[in-house]
Amino acid sequence: MKTLLPALAALLLLLTACGPAIYKTNDFATVAATHKTVAILPAQVAINLRPNEMRRTTPEMLEKNEAATGYAIQEKLYGWFLRRSNRFHYTVKFQDVSQTNALLEEARLSYTDLSRKSRAELARLLGVDAVISTQLRTDKPMNEGVAIAMGLVFGAWGSTNQAVTTIHIHEANQGDLLWKYDYQAQGSVGSSPENLVNALMRNASRKFPYNGK
Repeated sequence: MKTLLPALAALLLLLTACGPAIYKTNDFATVAATHKTVAILPAQVAINLRPNEMRRTTPEMLEKNEAATGYAIQEKLYGWFLRRSNRFHYTVKFQDVSQTNALLEEARLSYTDLSRKSRAELARLLGVDAVISTQLRTDKPMNEGVAIAMGLVFGAWGSTNQAVTTIHIHEANQGDLLWKYDYQAQGSVGSSPENLVNALMRNASRKFPYNGK
């Protein structure tokens, strides 16, 4: 029994999170009834390092890691929806992220350009009825600055003290915010894009507004 205590403590740390905050517009059902296809954008990521790690890390390295993490979260979210489509009977189709990114590249929009475009512009560019965008901020995410380079290869940036994530759904016509989900996790839940998406969507999945069930 004693040998299980450290493992249980680690598991509790992994799953500790503040209660989510959800916003949904009153006319969501009416607006969403016309939606057929939704695109998932690369996540906007901000990785906050310790001061000593900032000294070891170039801005270019940090920017590459944030972009790689953003695209990884986009892919993991898309995979989550695909794997659970039979369970939740989504009322929309999710645009293949490879098509989404190809269209963004064709329009010469880089990762950093996305934050400067309105959601309505991006939705119309992608030919979808709405877009899902995600913002992630991690605090003190690494023990060593070298973990930045490891993150580019392995898709992991080490244990975090805190990962704050927000999912938005904006419609295409006016870019109005339809749904917003705020989630804050403590401990090592943000140690990789896959862990983060799994923790985030385990909490959000039953409240996700395109659920058909």
